Amino acid sequence: MNIFQKKPKWIKVKLPMSKNYHELQKLVSVHKLNTICQSGSCPNIGECWDRGVATFMILGNICTRSCRFCGVKTGRPNKIDWKEPEKVAKSIKILKVKHAVLTSVNRDDLRDMGASMWIQTIQKIRYFNPNITIETLIPDFKGEKKIIDKIIDIKPEVVSHNLETISRLTKKIRIQAQYNRSLEVLQYIKEKNKNIRTKTGIMLGLGETEEEIIETMKDIRKSKVDIMTMGQYLQPSLKHYPVRFFIVPEQFQKLKTIGLKMGFKYVESGPLVRSSYHAEKHVK
Repeated sequence: MNIFQKKPKWIKVKLPMSKNYHELQKLVSVHKLNTICQSGSCPNIGECWDRGVATFMILGNICTRSCRFCGVKTGRPNKIDWKEPEKVAKSIKILKVKHAVLTSVNRDDLRDMGASMWIQTIQKIRYFNPNITIETLIPDFKGEKKIIDKIIDIKPEVVSHNLETISRLTKKIRIQAQYNRSLEVLQYIKEKNKNIRTKTGIMLGLGETEEEIIETMKDIRKSKVDIMTMGQYLQPSLKHYPVRFFIVPEQFQKLKTIGLKMGFKYVESGPLVRSSYHAEKHVK
């Protein structure tokens, strides 16, 4: 199924028209900031930006990996902008954000895979916004524990790393990633600091079965993850992995009920849900 086929009515979203949306759009443009909201073509950009909530993407907007689901550019990244941490921190202050979400492209080209930039950005955000809470949506850092420790040691309230799909489809969808490695990263974070809430998300509609989804949810719970998100995969372009089918809202609700019974603290499950959707609620 390609992006030009008619989407079901529950996938349609309103065009962003609010004053807050346009103010945030201007701020991002003026300061030359990157957001996954734009790079990832998030369908909730209008709703979230209207509330003054945005997920800032650090370390540039070109990823060293080539995941088949992702709308972010892949290739050779540009040089690091060491002024980026302060620009992000000051923008968050201007927006009066109470809960900040940070993510990044993969930077496998760097010795520390970008960890030093993560730490500097979090430090700057806290300096300019003393009462803020932070969610970090991190790469897998190739499972390097010394690098992951740096994120744990700075103690963000939530650490998120997305599994993205079921085990069977991982090699097709996340070419340079590993299903078990992602689970190990999440479990390691929780075991090192029980006060950090861990979180992951998967996309549906890639060709998985209900049994495979439930098995994946069980694997995630075994890894001691607190929060899970599930949303409909939407194909960014004809070059990306095709949508196999659309999941009805009732099925998302069923999976949410199953997840809560498994013991997740929060389960965000719906056609337009993305990993940072309602992120401010997950820190409570």
